[in-house]
Amino acid sequence: MVIKKILKIVISILLFVSWTVQASPKIETWKTSKGTEVYYVHAPELAMVDMEIVFDAGGSRNAELPGLAAFTNGLLSQGAAGLDADAISNGFESLGAVYGSSSGYDSASVTLRSLTDETLLAKAIENLKQVISKPDFPKDALERNRSRALIGLKAKQQSPGALAKDAFMSAVYQSHPYASPNDGTEKSISAIKRKDITAFYKKYYVANNAMVAIVGAVDRKQAEQMAENITSELQQGKKAKPIENVKVLDKADTVFIEHPSAQTHILIGQPGLKRGDPDFFPLYVGNHVLGGGGMVSRLFMEVREKRGLSYSAYSYFSPMRFKGPFLAGLQTRSDQVDEALSVLMENINTYIETGPTEEELIASKKNITGGYPLRIDSNSKILGYLVVIAYYKLPLDYLDTFNAKVEAVTIDQIKDAFKRRLTPDKLITVMVGSSEEEKKEGP
Repeated sequence: MVIKKILKIVISILLFVSWTVQASPKIETWKTSKGTEVYYVHAPELAMVDMEIVFDAGGSRNAELPGLAAFTNGLLSQGAAGLDADAISNGFESLGAVYGSSSGYDSASVTLRSLTDETLLAKAIENLKQVISKPDFPKDALERNRSRALIGLKAKQQSPGALAKDAFMSAVYQSHPYASPNDGTEKSISAIKRKDITAFYKKYYVANNAMVAIVGAVDRKQAEQMAENITSELQQGKKAKPIENVKVLDKADTVFIEHPSAQTHILIGQPGLKRGDPDFFPLYVGNHVLGGGGMVSRLFMEVREKRGLSYSAYSYFSPMRFKGPFLAGLQTRSDQVDEALSVLMENINTYIETGPTEEELIASKKNITGGYPLRIDSNSKILGYLVVIAYYKLPLDYLDTFNAKVEAVTIDQIKDAFKRRLTPDKLITVMVGSSEEEKKEGP
């Protein structure tokens, strides 16, 4: 009977697969009886609902054990309320529901996608409530995940791109929590004990340190009941304490890591901007011209098209709770490193001084605003934006005003923002690859 219900509803979903949102979603917000903030969008087009519970429990809370936040988040579904991982997984699958989890620098979250059939949804929410409220952190699952994590870290040593990113974050953020890798180190993962995980969970997976986002074909009353239910058995707890601000770099630095790779990976950058930063739109639009616009960006044209130094060249600002990185990068043959790096730096310096041309700005604005409907054409995409708006306390009309703010950006605003926010003489440069000396020596 349950399977027939699922098939019937899935068929109705497939009939709406071409649905596209025509207007920005209306966001409503309130708090549960335990004080957890809830953000909700009514999306009745599909008979389904997406929910995400976000905790201020990301990698920036790892303290002396890098990887602890991700480890804890990943173990939630490996045993809860006496059920093992298979029972939990099968419990969601039998309802046509999908469970997910993720952990980043700023936050950790769990997600649920479910059909809106009353019986199926109620059971799916009950399963999710057990996962976040009654995790057992069984020892066998802990050791299994530890082994998996250590294997992943060993494999990471074979990836020059991953090594470059870790080295870049470490050099840019130094003593700040952003400097440590989210997936930890072999030393830290080996040292994590069950008591560390339970302590981390009890401190951060609490109602006052959580936020709930809901998007789907449930009305406001149903959404209120869902949020109330899902947080009902969380401990009240306290909101996590603020973390130190990112420090300004006082000098440039270069890090080279020897690696037997065919190409050298180059990353350059420094702390950029945080979520809600007043310079966001000038920097976002401006960087679309510089290196964020793919094959039409300046870096791509100068590095690849004109000189053939790299398959691609790019740049981006990654806003976070604190100043996330500005990063520009490429991959090139080791004998071309000096030339490629010179071209990269020359174009960044020139762009900071002159900004985009009028033609480049117009083209970038059209590209950004033209893609707007695709950014909110599904429940999951709306949920992603909703979480960002909610967690970083952006204006509720962020999506409504997005295109207008893009259109309002001027060349002078871009030049001003780039000059104030990027300092070429304090950029961090990271290179991972084979040195010319090693290649000359041979095997």
